[in-house]
Amino acid sequence: MLSAGEIARGVQGALGFLRRDPRALFQFDNTAEACLRSFRVMVLVAPLQAILLMVRYSDVSVAADGMEIFVAETLSYVVEWLLFPVVFYEIARRRGWIDRYPRYIGALNWISLPGMLLAVVFVPLAHLAPPAIGSLVTIGLQGLFFYWFLMVTRQILETDWLISAMLLIVSWVPLTFVSFLVARYLGITAMVGA
Repeated sequence: MLSAGEIARGVQGALGFLRRDPRALFQFDNTAEACLRSFRVMVLVAPLQAILLMVRYSDVSVAADGMEIFVAETLSYVVEWLLFPVVFYEIARRRGWIDRYPRYIGALNWISLPGMLLAVVFVPLAHLAPPAIGSLVTIGLQGLFFYWFLMVTRQILETDWLISAMLLIVSWVPLTFVSFLVARYLGITAMVGA
């Protein structure tokens, strides 16, 4: 498992990207071992993801049973963590970024922990707020996550805004499609009056 020191260093580095601290990238070792260890953050984030799923499923009806929901959401969670690193490897190979790949993927993995902590606070608040305010909170939170991704990309890969935005699209669109497929498979529909 990850040590308290590793967690503190990873979170400090992740938050540094939000502040545009040029030293933030040095909180992440540029080694294959550090990159692989960063996937252990997935275990730390899993309980937070479970909380968000409980909020999500609180106001929808689902055609699937509990075991189908568990299996589909677990598989979706794993795919969401692994899809972009696999796709980006080919992009990095073609663009000459392989030397930065471990640090970049490690940093993206680490921003998931403070990002998910924020989501666990603000998503339930958005859920409980009037629809207009809830939508603003949701949009603001999504904007923050997009900005965070862009800052990690710009600092570690030294890309311009356009390339960074294209990588954000490459990351976000497939994940949105996976979420759509899971919702369709489970038969998720909003409850009337929710």
